[in-house]
Amino acid sequence: MAATVLVVDDEETARMVISEFLRSKGYEVLEAGTLADARAVISKGVADIIILDVRLPDGYGPHLLTETSRLPLRPQVIIVTAHGEVSMAVEAMKNGAQDFMEKPIDLLELEKSVNRAAEVIFMRRELAHFRSNKDNLDEFIVGDTPQMKHILELAGRASESSVSVLITGPTGTGKEVLAKYIHRNGPRAGKPFIDINCPAIQPTMFESELFGHEAGSFTGATNKRNGLMEIADGGILFLDEISSMPVDLQAKFLRALEERAFRRVGGTNLIRVDVQVIAASNRDLKEMIARHEFREDLYYRLKVVDLDLPPLAERRQDIPELVGYMIRKFNKRLGANILDVSPAAMQALIDYDWPGNIRELSNAIERAVVFCDEPTIDLNHLPKDITK
Repeated sequence: MAATVLVVDDEETARMVISEFLRSKGYEVLEAGTLADARAVISKGVADIIILDVRLPDGYGPHLLTETSRLPLRPQVIIVTAHGEVSMAVEAMKNGAQDFMEKPIDLLELEKSVNRAAEVIFMRRELAHFRSNKDNLDEFIVGDTPQMKHILELAGRASESSVSVLITGPTGTGKEVLAKYIHRNGPRAGKPFIDINCPAIQPTMFESELFGHEAGSFTGATNKRNGLMEIADGGILFLDEISSMPVDLQAKFLRALEERAFRRVGGTNLIRVDVQVIAASNRDLKEMIARHEFREDLYYRLKVVDLDLPPLAERRQDIPELVGYMIRKFNKRLGANILDVSPAAMQALIDYDWPGNIRELSNAIERAVVFCDEPTIDLNHLPKDITK
């Protein structure tokens, strides 16, 4: 995503230096030498971030803060002050400026400030996107990291070809969400998505859950029951934390995958199914194979497409987009109307290490939406672990 920066300064040389530097960093840059010129650009709604000098030929720069505060997606404003005007800059921040910098400007510090402002802009864009697409609350958030874009490309191909998929990654990184994305965007979208939480199934009941059973096949089996693999026919069977599947069942499951057929427990009839299998694991399956806890042949049968989701700490630049998505989701669920996140709160969210990954971020944003009575989430609305 690209953000557009408006540089407002009557000194042409200073304006040019800032503009060229920001263009070299990938930003779209517009320039204005007066308040009137700045207002003309802002009125077109094209300025995401404004670098604003205080003293301009036709007026006082910070007066723009009042005008921009009324805009639906108000720009982030960075005030540029001369030496000795810090108190005035602090007052400007109270009135809505995101940051201030003293002349002469340190370009590296300016880049950091503009990057922080851009993160807020991206989050707002995400909120605007979900306001106009109210039914897309289960979208898989890709973000801007090359790794995530590559994962999405592979996921798209997997959904089209219906091959087996193995999704790995730490707990809370969104493995089930990615599986649902594959389901929703492939030819099986109108068919069942059956998820099995493998650790929650008793080992003795796993085969019956997966393949079903005939009446009288074991104590308590008073009626015939279709297994989840049969129920998923035509669609997707998602096995969450497949590492918990009993080893003695893995051979039977592998055979069912290869033959696209199985028998119910206690049954003799061969049941044929057309199922795409997506498995997920937060454990290292190769290490389990070495300890004879997971079958190597099943591992490679599942790993036709291998999607390894990174922890959130390795994709921090995606946090503003994720935050925007989550605010929109919890606004709808909780009847709230959060419109923004303060720069300080956003920076705290980006700096935190997120041991619980996206799930922990989701919990933090849900908490913030619950406790925030204003339109903007601030530091005091976030859990202390994040802000300390």
